[in-house]
Parts: sequence; C-alpha cells; structure tokens
Amino acid sequence: MTRIVVPFRGAGAKLRLAPLGEPERRELALAMLADVLAACVVVGRTTVVTEDPRAHALAGELGASLVADPGGGQGAAVAAGLDGLEPGPILVVNADLPCAVPHDLRALQRATPAGGIAYVPAADGTTNALGLPGPQLFEPLYGPGSAERFRSRAASLGVTALAVAIPNLADDVDTTADLARLGLRAGPRTQVAISSLGLAA
Repeated sequence: MTRIVVPFRGAGAKLRLAPLGEPERRELALAMLADVLAACVVVGRTTVVTEDPRAHALAGELGASLVADPGGGQGAAVAAGLDGLEPGPILVVNADLPCAVPHDLRALQRATPAGGIAYVPAADGTTNALGLPGPQLFEPLYGPGSAERFRSRAASLGVTALAVAIPNLADDVDTTADLARLGLRAGPRTQVAISSLGLAA
C-alpha cells in the first residue's frame, strides 16, 4: 500500500505571497493543503506533519493521520513522517500543489524506479514531490537547488534517480502571480480562497 507524507508548515508559511497579510496567507495555505489531501487520501494512507491546529482539524476531516512537526524545517518534518515506515511505495508531496489530482500521484508512483527515486522539480530547481521505495533513501536536502541534490544523492548511492515531468505537481504556489497563472486548474477549495481574496484572473 502506498504511504504519502505531506509536510505543512502552517503559521508563517508562504511569506512570498505578500502583499497578502498573514491571515490571508494562512487561509490560502490551508485551502491548498485541503486540495492536496483530497487527492492524496484517494491514493494511499496519508500523513500530515504539522503543528498547525487548523491543519489538524483538516486532516481529520479528510481522513489523514497526523504526526507532530519536530521543527527544523521541511526536511525534518518529512523525516518525522517517514519514521517507522516499512519499505514499500512512499510519496512525499508538498502542501502547495493545489492542482494535484489522484492521477498525478499514481503517475509519480508508477514512475518511481525499482530501488531508486523519482522527483518532481519545480521551475526554480526546488523539489515538489518525491517517489521512494522506502524511507531509507530519504535525506533532508530541501531548499534552493534541491532537485539536483536529490539526483546527486541517488547517484552517490548507486541507485536510479528519475526526474518526472508531471505538470500538476510541478506547479507550486509561491506568489500571487502563480495563483493567477493556475486559474481554474486549481482544486475547489483553492479556487474559493482565490475568489474570496479577489485574486481571480
């Protein structure tokens, strides 16, 4: 069975979405998380790693389990979500991919090479999603240029790393321009948030 880990920072996330204020950024981040989780729970057992109380409630509503965020950034959060998992198909999916649908996640799972990793790079060279054969291949390599670091890490271990072009997983949201670009491709809760914030194209 596929296991899916979704790290969610919560308060203080998405600072690049200024000029939106903190309450608006929070609402938008939660809406995107909801759309991501709605896709994930159809595909596999989904765990949200967060300390955000509203994300806790959202996970319960959508059928995901929870792991406490230990602090220390995205890599530490993902590692906490992976802790204790047995070998087998695992996806790590960022919470700011509001266009994701179950088919995209299944495509990433199918693309993950036996014993190796698949990764979905964002346009800026960061990493939006990972496919793993188990927790043992994960290293907390997030940040600028992380897609190349994940590739290099796999090469150093002598395993295959496959960059996968899945548009709905490549399209993350960092700025209000990203929201306008995604438009009606975004999931329903994100679209409601976009409309309520007056950001619709």
